[in-house]
Amino acid sequence: MKKALIAAFGLMFSFFSYGQPSASKRQANNEQPKAPQSDYPYTAIPFTSVKLNDQFWLPRIKTNQAITIPASFERCDKTGRIKNFIMAAEKKGKFCTTFTFDDTDIYKTIEGASFSLSLFPDKKLELFIDSLITIVGRAQEPDGYLYTARTIDPLNPPGWAGKERWVKERELSHELYNSGHLYEAAAAHFQATGKRNLLDIALKNADLVCSVFGPDKMHTAPGHEVVEMGLVKLYRITGKIEYLNTAKFFILERGNYKGYNTKSKDPWQNGAYWQDHLPVVQQREAIGHAVRAGYLYSAVADVAALTGDKKLLNAIDSIWLNMVGKKIYVQGGAGAVGAGERYGENYELPNSTAYNETCAAISNVYWNQRMFQLHGDAKYVDLLEKILYNGLLSGVGLDGKSFFYTNAMQIRHNFKHPDMEAERSGWFECSCCPTNVCRLLPSVPGYMYAQHGTDLYVNLFASGVATIPMGKKSLVLEQQNNYPFSGDLKFMVQSKDKLAFTMKIRIPGWAVQEAIPSDLYSFRTNKKEEIVIHINGTPVTYTMDKGYAVITREWKKGDKVEMNLPMNVQRVYSNDNLKDNKGLVSLQRGPLTYCAEWADNNNRTSNLVLPATVNLVPEFKADLLNGVTVLKGEAIVIETGKDHLSVSSHTQPFVAIPYYAWANRGKGEMNVWLPETIKDISIIAQ
Repeated sequence: MKKALIAAFGLMFSFFSYGQPSASKRQANNEQPKAPQSDYPYTAIPFTSVKLNDQFWLPRIKTNQAITIPASFERCDKTGRIKNFIMAAEKKGKFCTTFTFDDTDIYKTIEGASFSLSLFPDKKLELFIDSLITIVGRAQEPDGYLYTARTIDPLNPPGWAGKERWVKERELSHELYNSGHLYEAAAAHFQATGKRNLLDIALKNADLVCSVFGPDKMHTAPGHEVVEMGLVKLYRITGKIEYLNTAKFFILERGNYKGYNTKSKDPWQNGAYWQDHLPVVQQREAIGHAVRAGYLYSAVADVAALTGDKKLLNAIDSIWLNMVGKKIYVQGGAGAVGAGERYGENYELPNSTAYNETCAAISNVYWNQRMFQLHGDAKYVDLLEKILYNGLLSGVGLDGKSFFYTNAMQIRHNFKHPDMEAERSGWFECSCCPTNVCRLLPSVPGYMYAQHGTDLYVNLFASGVATIPMGKKSLVLEQQNNYPFSGDLKFMVQSKDKLAFTMKIRIPGWAVQEAIPSDLYSFRTNKKEEIVIHINGTPVTYTMDKGYAVITREWKKGDKVEMNLPMNVQRVYSNDNLKDNKGLVSLQRGPLTYCAEWADNNNRTSNLVLPATVNLVPEFKADLLNGVTVLKGEAIVIETGKDHLSVSSHTQPFVAIPYYAWANRGKGEMNVWLPETIKDISIIAQ
């Protein structure tokens, strides 16, 4: 830990020769933007208003600060990503990394580091970020253009960049993608520090983008979405309507390109890979590159909220239903097909070749949070929680510096596929996922609470204290729990003033026998347990509204709400349309998906059978994988004889661990889905 931190911060001193930002650029922006006329009806409570003290998320956020972020900065330096900016500033050299979007790894790490500063003030980290911002600013061209792949040597840019600005933006250049992550980093840095040094760079670039693209200007749909989300963030900071208008223009520009072969089934030929096959308002299916899709749908939600555009709202409502009903894995992973890192056809969710890019899970968290903010329905948070605890968190190792780009559903010793990762890596040639993790983890507390008028929504559960505005007063609410391993939840009002408001506590779908907000997956039993809520020790009557327990009263200091969510071990089954899962079962307890891993099951998992009659018992193991609740029982094992001519079966102890924790003990087999019976045996001769 210390070595990584020292190595990263040691870079800072070599960058000081580029000078420090001017005093004027370090001043906070005192201009008050105009409030949007329309916006999300459900407002998230900022992550800076929530102080965690739990044993699950807080250690991970601290690891992100102490290890992941410094390691990311260090790797950006060693791989030449920082050098690209230095060469761009000097206008000499040769672009020295592989991809034209490598600039974004610096932007995303700055964004994550800025979020981290908001939680854990650190002068050394702040100075280091300033030194990087200076380098970024020097690489920017006078008119605001910022894209090292071209600026280093404009006459000889990499092939993806094209001979002129923007000419390959629709497909390969990622110029606007780079800009989008710059804007997101600038917004985070400005909000964390009040400094304008990165914000001014971003605004200069955004002004250029707005001057180039528009209805009576250059027409293109960004090849890799994210600039739309970034422009919205700049609009929220500045109130400059051009930023919002350009974000909407980019969204509406999709589906208008005449150069595609619309009759082709090839997603690269018909535009579906880029979500460019139809105008967005006509799209009804989650399609194409899964990360790009998630960023697009997030931006559509932003623009729909800010403009009141009902057609955009109807489109993403329909797309969400398609995704959750036909295109998401049981652990929240998205993007089944490795060729194009994309969504497959409806119900195309193979286990043996599952892709599930970590970035796709992150973009889906962004999207589902926005869907909640549009509709105030717990089903979006149910899905967000599934993704967050499983399909996303599996993307980073417990050490904070090893990662999965893809997230497998099964690993077998006798099956290899170029898209399948059986062990974690410290970095990738395309390293979008590690740097995306950097920026997501510190923001997790910001998904916990939301407001709508005098309604307070409690969406996620983690011990900590939140300070929430209630008119001219403040509510101080404390959570105490051991979530996600225990369903025993307590909420204590700590404010001095009496406050009249409605508390809406999410009752997770899994706690009322709903595996996912669709019929794609279901639990074996539909028997629901009554969830009793106590206030100050007395059971209370509550109503349910869109997945929330609703309690309205005048609250006073010392009021305590208690509830216990049933943490039964659940067997999960698939919709019959998922052909690969016929006869198979997966396991869930609380919000956690479980898997069988080699280290707990005699070095094999592909030969296990888990009969429906097997009773699985949860047991907390403090000394395993940083502390986890495992599921223990007995499984049937199929083995070949020493003569290689006979087959036998016997029982052995069975252990399942949370899916997020797999691949932290070396390389070996893993299965999320297991057979309940033996229908047939396939023979492997070698």
